[in-house]
Amino acid sequence: MRAVFIAGSHTDVGKTWAACALLKAARVKGLSVAALKPVVTGYLPSTAVTSDPGRLIAALGGDLSVEALEAMSPLRFEAALSPPMAARLEGLSLTLADLLTVCRPVLAAQTADLLLVEGAGGVMSPMAEDATGLDLQLALGLPTILVGGSYLGGVSHTLTALEVLRSRGLAVLGIVISQTADPDAPDFPQTVAAIAQFAGGVPVLAAPRDDETWASALL
Repeated sequence: MRAVFIAGSHTDVGKTWAACALLKAARVKGLSVAALKPVVTGYLPSTAVTSDPGRLIAALGGDLSVEALEAMSPLRFEAALSPPMAARLEGLSLTLADLLTVCRPVLAAQTADLLLVEGAGGVMSPMAEDATGLDLQLALGLPTILVGGSYLGGVSHTLTALEVLRSRGLAVLGIVISQTADPDAPDFPQTVAAIAQFAGGVPVLAAPRDDETWASALL
């Protein structure tokens, strides 16, 4: 089994889109796949199909069901906020221990060739009352694929996230630069090149939103 953590340099940079592309590419190669997004916010049952867990289930080739949603994202909150803030609005207190209770049994029992564990928000976004996304990654000890964006400021956000991960001893297998839809965003190829220039040898892949062929290069 190969388990990988999908981290983001920022919120809404395309982590789930990248994870889905990787899962589909792995299936094309004949690999067995699994995924886990332990906590998701902004979740509404009425839009489960297009939610992050719904999209991940579809990328696995599975059918959407209550059981599949529960297995993919056991911790689901309605408010589109950080997980601890969203949990508080529902009268709950989310801790790192809660997240590990979800993640560790899945990691221990998984037999798939590739398991992707997707975080929420950016590397340093609050993931629980007592933990950031980085703290969860450290507790799980998984290598990382970092997803960044090509918006103005994306170069700094991505390289900063990379340095944080490296400084804590986490292996970064690759950086995926998801193309920002904003027509006023900086030139995409130049943005990718700027990140690659300072990535210290970590593979940097350009990921246009209308092309998922990049994903096979990371498998």
